[in-house]
Amino acid sequence: MLKITCEGVYYKNGGFVPAKDGPAAGLPAPEKAREGTMAHAILKAHNTGDNMEELAIRFDAMASHDITYVGIIQTARASGMQAFPLPYVLTNCHNSLCAVGGTINEDDHVFGLSAAKKYGGEFVPAHQSVIHSYMRERYAAPGRMILGSDSHTRYGAYGTMAIGEGGPELARQLLSKTYNIPYPKVIAIYLTGTPIPGVGPQDVALELIRSTFKDGVVKNAVMEFFGPGVANLSMDYRSGIDVMTTETTCLSSIWPADHTLKAHLAVLGRGEAFKPQAPADGAYYDGLIEVELDKIRPMIALPFHPSNAYTIQEFQENLDELLHQVDEDTVRQLKLKNRPASLREKIVDGKFRVDQGVIAGCSGGTYQNIVRAAQILDGRAIGSGEFWLSVYPTSQPVNLELTRRGYIASLMAAGASIRSCFCGPCFGAGDVPASVIVRMERYDYILAVFQIFTHIFYLACIYMRHGMLYSYRQIDDAFVICCRLPYIKNCIAYFQSVFRFCACKAFRAVLKLEIALCLISQFFQKCSAIYCNLQDLLF
Repeated sequence: MLKITCEGVYYKNGGFVPAKDGPAAGLPAPEKAREGTMAHAILKAHNTGDNMEELAIRFDAMASHDITYVGIIQTARASGMQAFPLPYVLTNCHNSLCAVGGTINEDDHVFGLSAAKKYGGEFVPAHQSVIHSYMRERYAAPGRMILGSDSHTRYGAYGTMAIGEGGPELARQLLSKTYNIPYPKVIAIYLTGTPIPGVGPQDVALELIRSTFKDGVVKNAVMEFFGPGVANLSMDYRSGIDVMTTETTCLSSIWPADHTLKAHLAVLGRGEAFKPQAPADGAYYDGLIEVELDKIRPMIALPFHPSNAYTIQEFQENLDELLHQVDEDTVRQLKLKNRPASLREKIVDGKFRVDQGVIAGCSGGTYQNIVRAAQILDGRAIGSGEFWLSVYPTSQPVNLELTRRGYIASLMAAGASIRSCFCGPCFGAGDVPASVIVRMERYDYILAVFQIFTHIFYLACIYMRHGMLYSYRQIDDAFVICCRLPYIKNCIAYFQSVFRFCACKAFRAVLKLEIALCLISQFFQKCSAIYCNLQDLLF
């Protein structure tokens, strides 16, 4: 299935030669032969210095979503930025619902739009596209490098080396500085065969993750995919694997640019961006992972990391043991004093009962994935019981094409709920499963009181933090202080120094009240837990 070689190898005549046998085969030294990798060609083209051992990279484009772009832009502006020096895409695919903290999320969106207009960026409104789908459709192309303030920034399937980083690195790019890293290791991911029916890109990705994560096989390295198996994968399939390589702890990824990508870019209206890309014969790699695609089987990942993965067959054969281990990991990792409800309660008649299904995200919500789901459900219904299914297409173009071809109608007829193009389920915003307490057959009014007070004081904390805290928007060289009250919005212009003084005083006062509210909320939460424990003992 997967064979891992942790020593250096040369790629020669469609096969691999161990590094120690290189001289006998007439191959150059590894330092020279590594120039034959796709990764080296791209890194060299974007390195602003002469030293390839210590890279100083400038990117072709950047992308941020609405959780991160406010801080990045404010930091860069405060450091002297006058305009975006490179294409910068601001998407609104995380805090899209604008349902928490009063107007704070929509305020961020307005800020992003004003920043895009002022500094020359590109603004993608909420519910239009997942950040990575937009960048794949509009920016990724062979030979490019893209930096994103999201961990799963991966566009290797499009021939682009993409890296996910923290906000400060994007702020540096906005200040025309460089991304400084040592030259990374490059690991060959050699694909052969064709996936069998029923095996999707997530299955291949999970097999890669569980085989490499624990030992750090590709940590901070570039995963370079190639081999005869690549030609057997569609663009959606490649992207579904590629975007999940983040979970292996690799730095980035890259794939060859072939006729499949050429045709795909043409459909997107960007055919001119294509150029061939493949490793050279004799290229040197720091390691090798051979993947037999036809040997991959359907997989499932259990808490608390995608590397805790098993084949569906393994999971079904060892249900009780594996779920017991998850229960133990829950107590240990979360340092819980009281055990929560066990996942073993979901074993019914020897099978694992599922409450919720979600098809979403930059890996799962692709056109091909949703088409397959519609084909499987065609003529069937998901029922009207506890289980429910929601589907989030990755972008409006994908959603539109699915609608035109009737797949959305087929899913809706089956009972699925079709949602907007947004990342929510991937980080717990929307479609959060209900707790065991809420699903009790009888309603406990005493427990309900504790829960109500817990949520009241928690929401009060949120309101203090986001609703009444002083915030500012930059208007030329002045700042506006907006004191948000339920029905009044007063805007008073102050100079920056005055604003900082007032904001600091206000923050300290609100922080003290917030801490008090948090303590009260925690008190009621503790009362709820004690009451539940008493119930268990008595009943």
